[in-house]
Amino acid sequence: MVSILLQVTCSFLAWLFLYTCFCCWNKHRSHEWSCRLVTLLHGVIVTCLSGYVALLDGPWPLTHAGSSNTSLQIHVLSLTLGYFLFDLGWCLYFQTEGILMLFHHTLSICGMIVVLGLGKSATEVNAVVFVSEITNPLLQTRWFLREMGCYHTWLGEVVDFFFVFLFLGLRIGGGALIMHAMVTSPHPSWLLKAGGLAMYVVSLVFMVEIGRFVRRKMLKKCGSWASVRSGNTPGKTNGHSTPH
Repeated sequence: MVSILLQVTCSFLAWLFLYTCFCCWNKHRSHEWSCRLVTLLHGVIVTCLSGYVALLDGPWPLTHAGSSNTSLQIHVLSLTLGYFLFDLGWCLYFQTEGILMLFHHTLSICGMIVVLGLGKSATEVNAVVFVSEITNPLLQTRWFLREMGCYHTWLGEVVDFFFVFLFLGLRIGGGALIMHAMVTSPHPSWLLKAGGLAMYVVSLVFMVEIGRFVRRKMLKKCGSWASVRSGNTPGKTNGHSTPH
């Protein structure tokens, strides 16, 4: 446990140091800009690490739920736990997030603490980290595109498409498979099962919000297409609008 505490502490300090460096390098930007850079970097690193553990290093989360933690799983969860502690502290200090996101962060932190303390079930929790974090880089990229005025371009459309696709396919679909394996297995703790179900409910709430976003976007596009087809857009001559 001393080794794990040291890893989590070093992770927390490393993310905090990185955030401080970003703030110094981007003095003309907001604090949120620097924090989201840290979030983007964490999302990329942890997605790669947790994906490697879940898909290649093993054990397979759908058949070995509740198995003993491996050293690599401990390293990945310690790295992630340090980040979540940093991010929760930042969100509370700047009061930028709502209750749902704070609840999500708290559940994630408690789940990783329990897993690291018990010494088992890192297999399925690491898989949950993978399906949850894989959409995070796209979410941060979307925010940066908005800040730079590049969101309403083809690049913004591509980012939105892959974000929704991966969220529904992995976080909702893959998450359901992981939760089923976790709940039906006799090995994981009942506390972890309850926490996992609560996390999945949070993901479902996020899915409803994403569904509303997609609906608004599609209605807006349909309205634009209908306007173009009906000829309600201004005509142009040599680049200048002409009156009807």
